[in-house]
Amino acid sequence: MAADSPLEQLRSVLGGTARALSDNAEVELAFTADTPLQSGKSIKVPMPSRALPADQVAEARGFADSFALRMRLHDTGLHNRGAPKEPVARAVFDAVETARVEALGSKGYAGIAANLDHALDLRLRSDPITRARNRDEVPLSTAIQLLVRERLTGQEAPSSAALGLAMVRDWIEERAGKDLDALQLAIDDQQAFASLASRMLQDLELTEGEMLPDDSDEGGGEDEGNDEQDDSGDEQGEAEAQQGEGDVEARGEQRDGEESDQQGEDEQSDGMDDGEGEEGDEGEDGVVPNRPNRPWSDLPPQFEYKPYTRQFDEEVAATELCDAEELDRLRSYLDQQLVHLQGVVTKLANRLQRRLMAQQNRSWDFDQDEGILDAARLARVVVNPMLSLSYKVERDTEFKDTVVTILIDNSGSMRGRPISIAAISADILARTLERVGVKTEILGFTTRAWKGGQAREKWLADGRPAQPGRLNDIRHIIYKQADEPWRRAKKALGLMMREGLLKENIDGEALLWAHSRIIARPEDRKILMVISDGAPVDDSTLSVNSGSYLERHLRQVITWIEGRSPVELVAIGIGHDVTRYYQKAVTIMDAEQLAGTMMEQLAALFDSND
Repeated sequence: MAADSPLEQLRSVLGGTARALSDNAEVELAFTADTPLQSGKSIKVPMPSRALPADQVAEARGFADSFALRMRLHDTGLHNRGAPKEPVARAVFDAVETARVEALGSKGYAGIAANLDHALDLRLRSDPITRARNRDEVPLSTAIQLLVRERLTGQEAPSSAALGLAMVRDWIEERAGKDLDALQLAIDDQQAFASLASRMLQDLELTEGEMLPDDSDEGGGEDEGNDEQDDSGDEQGEAEAQQGEGDVEARGEQRDGEESDQQGEDEQSDGMDDGEGEEGDEGEDGVVPNRPNRPWSDLPPQFEYKPYTRQFDEEVAATELCDAEELDRLRSYLDQQLVHLQGVVTKLANRLQRRLMAQQNRSWDFDQDEGILDAARLARVVVNPMLSLSYKVERDTEFKDTVVTILIDNSGSMRGRPISIAAISADILARTLERVGVKTEILGFTTRAWKGGQAREKWLADGRPAQPGRLNDIRHIIYKQADEPWRRAKKALGLMMREGLLKENIDGEALLWAHSRIIARPEDRKILMVISDGAPVDDSTLSVNSGSYLERHLRQVITWIEGRSPVELVAIGIGHDVTRYYQKAVTIMDAEQLAGTMMEQLAALFDSND
């Protein structure tokens, strides 16, 4: 841009202000079209359009002020030393510190306070608190940050978050109201403030070790110190840097393609005839399908499943569903959203890596008559030349050549934290397994439209034949192929953060698809891990077939794989019981537990002597 352009002049002014607020002359500020962030002495804020609209300028100022204040008023080392290990507690701890920094920095400066308010409004646009329907859907980190902000500044929560905050306010106030009041007295002292925040977490029962509570004996042992070879320099180093420097995030990926389908409630039954849900439809914001859980007695002795047509089905690489620039932005958003979790997941992944490497360690038979010369025993031959040379022979390892497929439910009910944690957990798991020579494939499944797509339109045009079978266009997504290096596939996983991607789920066909891919692999051992949050749901199919049509097919597929296939099948259910479908399965009630559960399930499979 030209040196004297209004945009460049704004950047220069923001940079000067940031240097003044941070009290650091080396701070550099730049505009970005991606997620705003602060890394070291570099600050990137949202780029306004050339006309410099007032709201966009205020947004850029808000992020610049927030990052600059954090550089001046926040001690990263002190913060990390006092931070809890539990993911939910860490998120709350980080959010409370952000509220302290912004409240302290804006005290007495109305302009800074207004800028920070604009930045907060932007972050809340995509925060689950604005869409929460019950208390369980309200993120505690956001709710407590808003309550701390009220205490420290006297400002009420923005109207967009008021309803969500009201759902948990009484519960938080009852347990930690005194702690919130005490935080006001320590706003100038980060260490004292952190101590009070830690007490608040205890009163809220957030520091009881939600993930792997028995790991304390391993936390500081010599095993942990051995991870510095590849792990601490790779994942943990990146995570700590981001934790310290880039806590404030924009979550701006929902600007693109966030077109709500304003069809109304009249489409729930009769409205099906209108053929809504065309290809590319971004879906109905906030749709959560009803998950049927029918007893085994519903199953008929014979059941035939069929799609009405496969003409519009799609098997596609994630990189083909959006351009490279958007993938970069979505991946950046994923990394920043879960930066507080990445360290915990990495620690678990390191444990899994050590367990797998222990099984792959070479062993030798010594004092053999032939083989490889044993150099360690040459000294005795030098001392006594009459002794014969000693040889060693390597034993064959029993660790089988293995491939793992992770199949992730990409349905609308996974929207928000579940899909985010599933993506980052699969990402780090793929990295870990790659280091020990285990190839990993990551797949996703959803539909191309809500409530039927072109398949339903064809059915309508054909005169609505009875019992049409599956009546939607399935979309099977390849995020990472088994032979593809993790570095090449890393960005593709960010696609799961795309709001319009998650629609409905037809699990049976997805399971068959993933099975067909892994069964064709040359590896000796094949493991298929399914991550889902309940039974299959597709409104279009279920409205013209029996209510258990998709579920019966899923049971049929699972029974066939478990009974006749060499593929080892394991499932993890999030919030819904999947043990009633799969023989090897575990159900978790909190998405925060997903990472640890994935590691433990895989470790158990590898430990088994099949």
